[in-house]
Amino acid sequence: MDWTGQQVLVTGGASFIGSHLVDAIVERGASVLVVDDLSSGKLENIQEHVETGKVRLTQADLREPGVAREAVQGMNVVFHLAADHGGRGYVDLHQAACATNLMLGVTIIREAFLAKVDKVVYASSGCVYPNYLQSDVGKEVYLTEDVVKPPYDADNMYGWAKLMNELTLKAYAEEYGMKTASCRYFTVYGPRGKEDHAVIAMIAKAFIKQDPFEVWGDGKQIRNWTFVDDIVKGTVLAAEKIDDGTAVNLGTMERIRVIDAVGEVMDYMGHKAEIKLLPDMPTGPLNRVADNSLAKQLLGWEPEVKFVDGLHRTIDWYVSNRNVEEVREIIAGKLTER
Repeated sequence: MDWTGQQVLVTGGASFIGSHLVDAIVERGASVLVVDDLSSGKLENIQEHVETGKVRLTQADLREPGVAREAVQGMNVVFHLAADHGGRGYVDLHQAACATNLMLGVTIIREAFLAKVDKVVYASSGCVYPNYLQSDVGKEVYLTEDVVKPPYDADNMYGWAKLMNELTLKAYAEEYGMKTASCRYFTVYGPRGKEDHAVIAMIAKAFIKQDPFEVWGDGKQIRNWTFVDDIVKGTVLAAEKIDDGTAVNLGTMERIRVIDAVGEVMDYMGHKAEIKLLPDMPTGPLNRVADNSLAKQLLGWEPEVKFVDGLHRTIDWYVSNRNVEEVREIIAGKLTER
């Protein structure tokens, strides 16, 4: 696909993942509109593109009447990343807020259809997977896309909203011939990440020399943290190669325990501290790892960045861009807020 001159909307494009996607689309020659209310995203993430005129920014809430309708006019491709979201603490504790993502997604999809947008690509989540499949750390589980089926299950209201929007996109593809795709992101990390997500939270705690170093749960939870550059490459490929509403996993197949990630963070940052486990804090599924074979088949995609390498790159970025005292002041609130 030749992106040169394509009119592209990125909702939530000033956010962590969204801004990296904007970088990639601008580099490919597209004309980009970002609509973001900046409740979580930061203008500085796309400031250079805005100043050079390669990106237009509309600061607005897409849930408000008329905003989505105006945003999609004249667009060839819509990447829908905007969401009310946060880390595990937020997803568990802010159910009503996360529920608004259902309305947001359906609004974008319907308005894009009415405006005859060529393609809608949706940022979905590993949270759409059934909870019961992710409860045993003793099993080597890799989640395949086909296990998301009736009777459906999902991770909190956040997961249900993601799932319902996926199904809506699939329905629009089947019934109206609208070109759509869904990308299921698995625990994304990297530069521009925020302290409300696990990897950046670990780094922040080591950065401020937290002692004892607090770890939610028993530390045995298994994740497959995926570097943001790999996520962006997969998302762009989905826009280029999937038209029928198929949902595809974007995640590594590395199985990393939380406690082992903590150890690597502390070693690399030279922080020695007692580990304090907090079993009563939100932990989410105990065993969440993607099977990415479908992405390899349909997109020719596989992750390039190993966790340890991406982690070190993220730590280097964080240390160069954060102030110890400021982090110390915000870290407690960030763990459960946006």
